[in-house]
Amino acid sequence: MPEGPEIRRAADKLEAAVLDKPLTDVWFAFTELKPFEPTLIGQKVVRIETRGKALLTHFSNGKILYSHNQLYGVWRVVNSGEIPQTTRILRVKLQTADKAILLYSASDIEMLDSKKLAEHPFLKRVGPDVLDMTLTAQQVKERLLSARFRKRQFSGLLLDQAFLAGLGNYLRVEILWAVELLGHHKAQDLTATQLDKLSHALLDIPRFSYNTRGNVDENKHHGAIFSFKVFHRAGEKCERCGGVIEKTMLSSRPFYWCPGCQL
Repeated sequence: MPEGPEIRRAADKLEAAVLDKPLTDVWFAFTELKPFEPTLIGQKVVRIETRGKALLTHFSNGKILYSHNQLYGVWRVVNSGEIPQTTRILRVKLQTADKAILLYSASDIEMLDSKKLAEHPFLKRVGPDVLDMTLTAQQVKERLLSARFRKRQFSGLLLDQAFLAGLGNYLRVEILWAVELLGHHKAQDLTATQLDKLSHALLDIPRFSYNTRGNVDENKHHGAIFSFKVFHRAGEKCERCGGVIEKTMLSSRPFYWCPGCQL
């Protein structure tokens, strides 16, 4: 399942296709969205924002299209007028003179204004986005030590979008490997040094993945390209200590770790 870095890269591709271009055709599958079709003709997409796994498409008239891919939704970029061969069900089409962006299979789609955006139940529930470059390690540390999160085991906390939006399973295991901790640890039990290291890793690793990962080459384990250190590497040697990477299930998701250096 895509995590924050993959969602942001998908949003980048959508922006590259349609940003600041007048919309020539707009189509929605859902009846409640149909009235917005004519009002968006001639408007422009001015920004596509990510909040964890949700996308917010901002239009020049102030309206905001909220969409969440959930398990099966996917956005595609095509040439204007192109109809892709697919068994997926089209939900949204936003077309300009040369490109169109299409949303397939998603069912969680709404049109919002600024007031509804502030009151949206999902967006109110999610925490700060790890790819929000205004979010600092100090703010993450304060969040870790807050009464709400300090007693939570990292195995579940790092999957909880209410803590930090955009984290998921591969980021969970890679972050914990980087800071040499296991999933049963809690923020309240860490040393100051461990807290500092974790607070930085919670931002640095997702941002590094976003900036460099692209198409993953799992044979690359060094250099300035994101690569998996433990994720999907059960039975292989840990590059840090030489121990054998193991796999189990934590919080109903596969968890990978090195018993030699994660304590």
